[in-house]
Amino acid sequence: MVLLWVFRVLFALILILVLFFTVSTESMAREENSISFWAVFWSGFGMGVFAFLVDFFTPKKKLSALAGVFFGLLVGIIISGVLAPAVDVIFQTYKIGIIPEAVSAIKWFLAICICFLTISIVIRTKDDVRFVIPYVEFTKQTKGARPLILDTSVIIDGRIADLYHSKLFDAPMIVPRFVLNELQLIADSADKLKRNRGRRGLEILNRMQKDPTIDIEIDDTIVAQVEEMQGVDQKLVIFSKHHDGRLATTDFNLTKVAQVREVDVLNLNDLANSLKTIAIAGEAMEVKIVKPGEEQDQGVGYLPDGTMVVVENGRGKIGRDVVISVTSALQTAQGKMVFGKFESFIPDNSGQNSHNHGRKPGGRSRFTQKRAEV
Repeated sequence: MVLLWVFRVLFALILILVLFFTVSTESMAREENSISFWAVFWSGFGMGVFAFLVDFFTPKKKLSALAGVFFGLLVGIIISGVLAPAVDVIFQTYKIGIIPEAVSAIKWFLAICICFLTISIVIRTKDDVRFVIPYVEFTKQTKGARPLILDTSVIIDGRIADLYHSKLFDAPMIVPRFVLNELQLIADSADKLKRNRGRRGLEILNRMQKDPTIDIEIDDTIVAQVEEMQGVDQKLVIFSKHHDGRLATTDFNLTKVAQVREVDVLNLNDLANSLKTIAIAGEAMEVKIVKPGEEQDQGVGYLPDGTMVVVENGRGKIGRDVVISVTSALQTAQGKMVFGKFESFIPDNSGQNSHNHGRKPGGRSRFTQKRAEV
Protein backbone atom coordinates (compact mmCIF):
# COMPACT_ATOMS: atom_id res chain seq x y z
CA MET A 1 0.00 0.00 0.00
CA VAL A 2 2.94 2.36 -0.65
CA LEU A 3 1.04 4.14 -3.42
CA LEU A 4 -1.84 4.86 -1.06
CA TRP A 5 0.49 6.47 1.50
CA VAL A 6 2.15 8.53 -1.23
CA PHE A 7 -1.30 9.70 -2.26
CA ARG A 8 -2.10 10.62 1.36
CA VAL A 9 1.07 12.71 1.67
CA LEU A 10 0.30 14.49 -1.61
CA PHE A 11 -3.20 15.24 -0.40
CA ALA A 12 -1.86 16.76 2.82
CA LEU A 13 0.69 18.89 0.95
CA ILE A 14 -1.88 20.16 -1.56
CA LEU A 15 -4.33 20.99 1.24
CA ILE A 16 -1.67 22.88 3.22
CA LEU A 17 -0.47 24.83 0.18
CA VAL A 18 -3.99 25.86 -0.85
CA LEU A 19 -4.76 26.90 2.72
CA PHE A 20 -1.51 28.85 3.04
CA PHE A 21 -1.84 30.79 -0.23
CA THR A 22 -5.51 31.52 0.44
CA VAL A 23 -5.05 33.02 3.90
CA SER A 24 -1.90 34.86 2.79
CA THR A 25 -3.70 37.04 0.23
CA GLU A 26 -3.99 40.77 0.84
CA SER A 27 -7.77 40.69 1.09
CA MET A 28 -7.66 37.98 3.78
CA ALA A 29 -5.03 39.89 5.77
CA ARG A 30 -7.31 42.87 6.32
CA GLU A 31 -8.68 43.21 9.81
CA GLU A 32 -12.29 43.65 8.65
CA ASN A 33 -12.07 40.24 6.92
CA SER A 34 -11.01 38.32 10.00
CA ILE A 35 -14.23 36.27 9.91
CA SER A 36 -13.42 35.16 6.38
CA PHE A 37 -9.86 34.34 7.42
CA TRP A 38 -10.92 32.03 10.27
CA ALA A 39 -13.77 30.54 8.20
CA VAL A 40 -11.32 29.53 5.49
CA PHE A 41 -8.75 28.27 7.99
CA TRP A 42 -11.12 26.14 10.06
CA SER A 43 -13.01 24.89 6.99
CA GLY A 44 -9.83 23.68 5.32
CA PHE A 45 -8.40 22.22 8.53
CA GLY A 46 -11.65 20.59 9.59
CA MET A 47 -12.44 19.00 6.21
CA GLY A 48 -8.84 17.75 5.92
CA VAL A 49 -8.92 16.10 9.35
CA PHE A 50 -12.35 14.62 8.61
CA ALA A 51 -11.14 13.16 5.29
CA PHE A 52 -8.08 11.63 6.99
CA LEU A 53 -10.19 10.08 9.77
CA VAL A 54 -12.68 8.59 7.30
CA ASP A 55 -9.83 7.22 5.21
CA PHE A 56 -7.92 5.77 8.18
CA PHE A 57 -10.80 4.08 9.99
CA THR A 58 -12.43 2.45 6.96
CA PRO A 59 -11.49 -1.22 6.29
CA LYS A 60 -8.15 -1.50 4.55
CA LYS A 61 -8.04 -3.24 1.21
CA LYS A 62 -5.46 -3.77 -1.50
CA LEU A 63 -4.84 -1.49 -4.50
CA SER A 64 -6.95 -2.59 -7.43
CA ALA A 65 -6.01 -0.71 -10.60
CA LEU A 66 -4.67 2.64 -11.68
CA ALA A 67 -7.86 3.18 -13.70
CA GLY A 68 -9.74 3.27 -10.42
CA VAL A 69 -7.84 6.43 -9.44
CA PHE A 70 -9.01 8.28 -12.53
CA PHE A 71 -12.55 6.99 -12.06
CA GLY A 72 -12.54 8.15 -8.44
CA LEU A 73 -11.22 11.55 -9.50
CA LEU A 74 -13.99 11.88 -12.08
CA VAL A 75 -16.66 10.98 -9.53
CA GLY A 76 -15.13 13.40 -7.02
CA ILE A 77 -15.19 16.29 -9.50
CA ILE A 78 -18.83 15.59 -10.38
CA ILE A 79 -19.87 15.45 -6.72
CA SER A 80 -17.90 18.64 -5.98
CA GLY A 81 -19.65 20.44 -8.84
CA VAL A 82 -23.01 19.38 -7.46
CA LEU A 83 -22.21 20.47 -3.88
CA ALA A 84 -20.54 23.78 -4.81
CA PRO A 85 -23.87 25.65 -5.27
CA ALA A 86 -24.94 24.29 -1.88
CA VAL A 87 -22.11 26.27 -0.27
CA ASP A 88 -23.41 29.49 -1.84
CA VAL A 89 -26.94 28.68 -0.67
CA ILE A 90 -25.73 28.16 2.92
CA PHE A 91 -23.89 31.51 3.08
CA GLN A 92 -26.77 33.38 1.43
CA THR A 93 -29.41 31.79 3.63
CA TYR A 94 -27.64 32.49 6.93
CA LYS A 95 -26.19 35.79 5.65
CA ILE A 96 -22.67 35.03 6.83
CA GLY A 97 -20.39 37.99 6.15
CA ILE A 98 -17.67 36.28 4.10
CA ILE A 99 -15.95 37.75 1.07
CA PRO A 100 -16.21 35.89 -2.29
CA GLU A 101 -12.53 34.84 -2.11
CA ALA A 102 -13.23 32.97 1.12
CA VAL A 103 -16.27 31.22 -0.36
CA SER A 104 -14.18 30.16 -3.35
CA ALA A 105 -11.46 28.80 -1.06
CA ILE A 106 -13.99 26.77 0.91
CA LYS A 107 -15.27 25.28 -2.35
CA TRP A 108 -11.71 24.30 -3.26
CA PHE A 109 -11.23 22.57 0.08
CA LEU A 110 -14.52 20.76 -0.39
CA ALA A 111 -13.53 19.58 -3.87
CA ILE A 112 -10.07 18.40 -2.73
CA CYS A 113 -11.49 16.41 0.19
CA ILE A 114 -14.28 14.82 -1.88
CA CYS A 115 -11.82 13.80 -4.63
CA PHE A 116 -9.51 12.35 -1.99
CA LEU A 117 -12.30 10.28 -0.44
CA THR A 118 -13.65 8.98 -3.75
CA ILE A 119 -10.20 7.94 -4.98
CA SER A 120 -9.43 6.33 -1.61
CA ILE A 121 -12.70 4.36 -1.72
CA VAL A 122 -11.99 3.08 -5.24
CA ILE A 123 -8.43 2.09 -4.27
CA ARG A 124 -9.65 0.29 -1.16
CA THR A 125 -12.33 -1.71 -2.97
CA LYS A 126 -9.64 -3.73 -4.77
CA ASP A 127 -10.84 -5.82 -7.72
CA ASP A 128 -14.61 -5.80 -7.31
CA VAL A 129 -16.22 -2.35 -7.15
CA ARG A 130 -19.92 -2.09 -7.82
CA PHE A 131 -22.16 0.94 -7.98
CA VAL A 132 -25.92 1.00 -8.05
CA ILE A 133 -25.97 3.21 -11.14
CA PRO A 134 -25.27 2.14 -13.82
CA TYR A 135 -24.04 -1.28 -12.60
CA VAL A 136 -20.41 -0.29 -13.03
CA GLU A 137 -18.00 -3.06 -12.09
CA PHE A 138 -14.22 -3.38 -11.96
CA THR A 139 -13.21 -7.03 -12.22
CA LYS A 140 -9.76 -8.49 -11.76
CA GLN A 141 -8.03 -9.28 -15.03
CA THR A 142 -6.15 -12.56 -14.66
CA LYS A 143 -2.99 -12.84 -16.74
CA GLY A 144 -1.91 -16.31 -17.83
CA ALA A 145 -3.34 -19.44 -16.27
CA ARG A 146 -6.04 -19.06 -13.64
CA PRO A 147 -4.65 -19.70 -10.15
CA LEU A 148 -5.50 -22.77 -8.10
CA ILE A 149 -6.92 -21.98 -4.65
CA LEU A 150 -5.86 -24.77 -2.27
CA ASP A 151 -8.05 -25.86 0.60
CA THR A 152 -6.99 -27.71 3.75
CA SER A 153 -7.89 -31.21 2.51
CA VAL A 154 -5.87 -30.99 -0.71
CA ILE A 155 -2.78 -29.77 1.17
CA ILE A 156 -2.98 -32.62 3.69
CA ASP A 157 -3.57 -35.06 0.82
CA GLY A 158 -0.25 -34.04 -0.76
CA ARG A 159 -0.90 -35.32 -4.29
CA ILE A 160 -1.18 -31.78 -5.62
CA ALA A 161 2.62 -31.42 -5.43
CA ASP A 162 3.14 -34.60 -7.48
CA LEU A 163 0.64 -33.37 -10.06
CA TYR A 164 2.50 -30.08 -10.35
CA HIS A 165 5.78 -31.93 -10.92
CA SER A 166 4.12 -34.02 -13.62
CA LYS A 167 3.50 -30.78 -15.62
CA LEU A 168 -0.19 -31.65 -15.87
CA PHE A 169 -0.80 -27.98 -15.06
CA ASP A 170 1.44 -24.98 -14.45
CA ALA A 171 -1.02 -22.56 -12.86
CA PRO A 172 0.15 -20.66 -9.77
CA MET A 173 -1.20 -21.97 -6.48
CA ILE A 174 -2.59 -19.72 -3.74
CA VAL A 175 -3.11 -20.64 -0.09
CA PRO A 176 -5.40 -18.13 1.68
CA ARG A 177 -4.35 -17.03 5.13
CA PHE A 178 -7.50 -18.51 6.74
CA VAL A 179 -6.62 -21.94 5.29
CA LEU A 180 -3.16 -21.71 6.87
CA ASN A 181 -4.80 -20.74 10.16
CA GLU A 182 -7.09 -23.78 9.95
CA LEU A 183 -4.07 -26.03 9.32
CA GLN A 184 -2.44 -24.62 12.43
CA LEU A 185 -5.56 -25.23 14.51
CA ILE A 186 -5.70 -28.84 13.29
CA ALA A 187 -1.99 -29.28 14.09
CA ASP A 188 -2.63 -27.99 17.65
CA SER A 189 -5.66 -30.24 18.17
CA ALA A 190 -5.87 -32.47 21.24
CA ASP A 191 -6.93 -35.37 19.02
CA LYS A 192 -3.86 -37.33 17.93
CA LEU A 193 -5.21 -38.19 14.47
CA LYS A 194 -6.16 -34.58 13.70
CA ARG A 195 -2.86 -33.35 15.09
CA ASN A 196 -0.90 -35.70 12.82
CA ARG A 197 -2.97 -34.64 9.79
CA GLY A 198 -2.38 -30.96 10.57
CA ARG A 199 1.35 -31.44 10.97
CA ARG A 200 1.49 -33.42 7.74
CA GLY A 201 -0.28 -30.56 5.94
CA LEU A 202 2.14 -27.97 7.34
CA GLU A 203 5.14 -30.12 6.35
CA ILE A 204 3.81 -30.57 2.80
CA LEU A 205 3.11 -26.84 2.49
CA ASN A 206 6.60 -25.99 3.76
CA ARG A 207 8.14 -28.46 1.29
CA MET A 208 6.16 -26.96 -1.59
CA GLN A 209 7.27 -23.44 -0.68
CA LYS A 210 10.93 -24.50 -0.71
CA ASP A 211 10.57 -26.26 -4.07
CA PRO A 212 11.77 -23.82 -6.78
CA THR A 213 9.71 -25.59 -9.45
CA ILE A 214 6.39 -24.95 -7.63
CA ASP A 215 4.73 -21.53 -7.88
CA ILE A 216 2.88 -21.16 -4.58
CA GLU A 217 2.17 -18.20 -2.32
CA ILE A 218 0.37 -17.38 0.92
CA ASP A 219 -2.25 -14.71 0.26
CA ASP A 220 -2.78 -12.26 3.12
CA THR A 221 -5.32 -10.14 1.25
CA ILE A 222 -8.24 -9.00 3.41
CA VAL A 223 -11.46 -9.15 1.40
CA ALA A 224 -14.57 -7.76 3.09
CA GLN A 225 -16.91 -10.32 1.50
CA VAL A 226 -14.66 -13.17 2.63
CA GLU A 227 -14.35 -11.86 6.17
CA GLU A 228 -18.13 -11.71 6.47
CA MET A 229 -18.41 -15.47 5.94
CA GLN A 230 -18.26 -17.77 8.98
CA GLY A 231 -17.14 -21.20 7.71
CA VAL A 232 -13.86 -21.87 5.92
CA ASP A 233 -15.69 -23.57 3.04
CA GLN A 234 -17.83 -20.50 2.41
CA LYS A 235 -14.75 -18.29 2.58
CA LEU A 236 -12.98 -20.51 0.03
CA VAL A 237 -15.86 -20.22 -2.43
CA ILE A 238 -16.00 -16.40 -2.17
CA PHE A 239 -12.19 -16.15 -2.25
CA SER A 240 -12.03 -18.26 -5.43
CA LYS A 241 -14.66 -16.12 -7.15
CA HIS A 242 -12.90 -12.96 -6.07
CA HIS A 243 -9.54 -14.12 -7.51
CA ASP A 244 -11.11 -15.70 -10.61
CA GLY A 245 -9.40 -18.96 -9.66
CA ARG A 246 -10.19 -22.66 -9.56
CA LEU A 247 -10.74 -24.33 -6.22
CA ALA A 248 -8.57 -27.42 -5.63
CA THR A 249 -9.96 -29.83 -3.04
CA THR A 250 -10.69 -33.45 -2.15
CA ASP A 251 -13.86 -32.60 -0.21
CA PHE A 252 -16.97 -33.97 -1.95
CA ASN A 253 -19.41 -31.60 -0.20
CA LEU A 254 -17.25 -28.54 -0.87
CA THR A 255 -17.09 -29.56 -4.53
CA LYS A 256 -20.87 -29.60 -4.81
CA VAL A 257 -21.28 -26.28 -2.98
CA ALA A 258 -18.70 -24.62 -5.24
CA GLN A 259 -20.39 -25.97 -8.36
CA VAL A 260 -23.72 -24.55 -7.17
CA ARG A 261 -22.00 -21.18 -6.69
CA GLU A 262 -20.59 -21.46 -10.25
CA VAL A 263 -16.98 -21.79 -9.11
CA ASP A 264 -14.65 -24.04 -11.12
CA VAL A 265 -13.42 -26.95 -9.00
CA LEU A 266 -10.52 -29.35 -9.40
CA ASN A 267 -11.32 -32.38 -7.24
CA LEU A 268 -8.27 -34.64 -7.01
CA ASN A 269 -10.41 -37.69 -6.28
CA ASP A 270 -12.45 -37.13 -9.45
CA LEU A 271 -9.21 -36.62 -11.38
CA ALA A 272 -7.77 -39.85 -9.98
CA ASN A 273 -10.94 -41.75 -10.90
CA SER A 274 -10.83 -40.43 -14.45
CA LEU A 275 -7.26 -41.71 -14.82
CA LYS A 276 -8.00 -45.22 -13.60
CA THR A 277 -7.92 -48.25 -15.84
CA ILE A 278 -10.88 -48.59 -18.21
CA ALA A 279 -12.30 -52.11 -17.96
CA ILE A 280 -14.22 -53.47 -20.95
CA ALA A 281 -16.53 -56.46 -20.61
CA GLY A 282 -14.86 -59.63 -21.88
CA GLU A 283 -11.34 -58.27 -21.42
CA ALA A 284 -8.72 -60.38 -19.59
CA MET A 285 -7.08 -58.91 -16.50
CA GLU A 286 -4.55 -60.08 -13.92
CA VAL A 287 -5.11 -59.40 -10.24
CA LYS A 288 -4.04 -60.76 -6.86
CA ILE A 289 -6.91 -61.73 -4.56
CA VAL A 290 -6.21 -60.37 -1.07
CA LYS A 291 -9.44 -60.89 0.89
CA PRO A 292 -12.89 -62.47 0.68
CA GLY A 293 -15.84 -60.51 -0.68
CA GLU A 294 -19.24 -59.86 0.86
CA GLU A 295 -21.07 -62.45 -1.21
CA GLN A 296 -20.44 -66.20 -1.19
CA ASP A 297 -17.47 -67.36 -3.30
CA GLN A 298 -16.38 -63.76 -3.96
CA GLY A 299 -12.77 -62.63 -3.67
CA VAL A 300 -11.47 -59.06 -3.70
CA GLY A 301 -8.28 -57.69 -5.23
CA TYR A 302 -6.90 -54.28 -6.17
CA LEU A 303 -5.24 -52.90 -9.26
CA PRO A 304 -2.10 -50.74 -8.92
CA ASP A 305 -4.21 -47.57 -9.22
CA GLY A 306 -6.40 -48.64 -6.28
CA THR A 307 -9.38 -49.87 -8.29
CA MET A 308 -11.27 -52.60 -6.41
CA VAL A 309 -11.79 -55.85 -8.34
CA VAL A 310 -14.49 -58.27 -7.20
CA VAL A 311 -13.83 -61.78 -8.52
CA GLU A 312 -16.56 -64.42 -8.78
CA ASN A 313 -15.42 -67.83 -7.49
CA GLY A 314 -12.38 -66.19 -5.94
CA ARG A 315 -12.94 -66.76 -2.21
CA GLY A 316 -10.82 -69.91 -2.16
CA LYS A 317 -7.98 -68.27 -4.06
CA ILE A 318 -6.88 -65.61 -1.54
CA GLY A 319 -3.19 -64.81 -1.88
CA ARG A 320 -2.97 -66.12 -5.45
CA ASP A 321 -2.45 -64.24 -8.71
CA VAL A 322 -5.25 -65.06 -11.11
CA VAL A 323 -6.49 -64.18 -14.56
CA ILE A 324 -10.08 -62.97 -14.69
CA SER A 325 -12.51 -62.10 -17.42
CA VAL A 326 -14.18 -58.71 -16.84
CA THR A 327 -17.94 -58.91 -16.70
CA SER A 328 -18.83 -55.28 -15.78
CA ALA A 329 -17.54 -52.07 -14.21
CA LEU A 330 -19.29 -49.73 -11.81
CA GLN A 331 -18.48 -46.07 -11.12
CA THR A 332 -19.39 -44.89 -7.61
CA ALA A 333 -18.80 -41.73 -5.61
CA GLN A 334 -16.03 -43.59 -3.74
CA GLY A 335 -14.31 -44.77 -6.91
CA LYS A 336 -14.46 -47.39 -9.63
CA MET A 337 -15.24 -51.10 -9.09
CA VAL A 338 -14.56 -53.90 -11.56
CA PHE A 339 -16.42 -57.22 -11.50
CA GLY A 340 -14.91 -60.27 -13.10
CA LYS A 341 -15.02 -64.06 -13.28
CA PHE A 342 -12.12 -66.35 -12.43
CA GLU A 343 -10.56 -68.05 -15.44
CA SER A 344 -7.11 -69.39 -14.52
CA PHE A 345 -4.18 -69.17 -12.14
CA ILE A 346 -0.89 -67.49 -12.92
CA PRO A 347 1.98 -69.95 -12.30
CA ASP A 348 4.02 -69.18 -9.19
CA ASN A 349 7.28 -69.12 -11.15
CA SER A 350 6.08 -66.17 -13.23
CA GLY A 351 7.44 -63.64 -10.77
CA GLN A 352 7.30 -60.92 -13.37
CA ASN A 353 3.55 -61.27 -13.83
CA SER A 354 2.89 -61.42 -10.09
CA HIS A 355 4.14 -57.86 -9.80
CA ASN A 356 2.43 -56.56 -12.92
CA HIS A 357 -1.27 -56.84 -12.20
CA GLY A 358 -3.79 -55.28 -14.52
CA ARG A 359 -4.78 -55.62 -18.14
CA LYS A 360 -2.87 -58.27 -20.05
CA PRO A 361 -0.97 -57.28 -23.20
CA GLY A 362 -3.25 -57.50 -26.18
CA GLY A 363 -6.25 -57.91 -23.90
CA ARG A 364 -6.24 -61.72 -24.25
CA SER A 365 -5.62 -64.23 -21.45
CA ARG A 366 -3.73 -67.54 -21.65
CA PHE A 367 -6.90 -69.62 -21.75
CA THR A 368 -8.14 -67.51 -24.69
CA GLN A 369 -4.89 -68.04 -26.56
CA LYS A 370 -5.00 -71.83 -25.97
CA ARG A 371 -8.54 -72.03 -27.27
CA ALA A 372 -7.49 -70.08 -30.35
CA GLU A 373 -4.67 -72.60 -30.97
CA VAL A 374 -7.05 -75.56 -30.65
